[in-house]
Amino acid sequence: MDSRRDDTPRPTGILPLGDGAAYVEFSESLDLVVNDAVQRLAAALRARAVPWIRDVVPALGGVALHFDPDHPALPPAPLHDVGMLVDECLRAGLSDVPDESRTLEVPVCYEPEFALDLLEVAERVRLAPQEVVRRHAAAEHRVLMVGFAPGHPYLGGLDPSLAVPRRAVPRASVPAGSIAIANQQTSVYPFAIPGGWNVIGRTPLVLFDAHRAQPSLFAPRDRVRFVPISREQFERQSRKGRA
Repeated sequence: MDSRRDDTPRPTGILPLGDGAAYVEFSESLDLVVNDAVQRLAAALRARAVPWIRDVVPALGGVALHFDPDHPALPPAPLHDVGMLVDECLRAGLSDVPDESRTLEVPVCYEPEFALDLLEVAERVRLAPQEVVRRHAAAEHRVLMVGFAPGHPYLGGLDPSLAVPRRAVPRASVPAGSIAIANQQTSVYPFAIPGGWNVIGRTPLVLFDAHRAQPSLFAPRDRVRFVPISREQFERQSRKGRA
């Protein structure tokens, strides 16, 4: 008999990712309830410490399990065993999985020099730029996943009144530290990389440093509050970060 609660999400499929990983999909679209369950499932899978699984990476609507193709304990049909392992975790329940998330305060300068699309966003949502900033900073955001580039977080919790589509023409290079919004999410660019989200500010923090004990500033399930700072505070914190 299936002991899972009726509201526990069920996988919709298990897909191979090359010869060294499997992706367990729960939803093809953003669903915050599903994402929370995916994050808890990832923590439960890590806690099992299966020797042939090298890493567990949660995404928006699923979780990837990376395994070692040369590990002596690797089963002959790893996708089947991944499915069994996931099912065992779901049967055991996810409500008691410890929440190891942190609350991060991220300073953001919303001055025009850094807020490249703030005026356009304000016009689209029919709010004053200052009100866009206030609503963005007032919300508690949650890291839904980290991906696309090392240390690049996708955050839910954006005030619905600020939901705007992506830019019609992406930028070839978005400055590192840019705070950008699109649809129902906020993202923070760790490096100068291409992007099509609407830039409304910039943080002086270094988001990814391979030499740190924890290279990425953000981790899935972290809660984030954006704290407005002045241009002078931005410059001061930038110099401190480079020191």
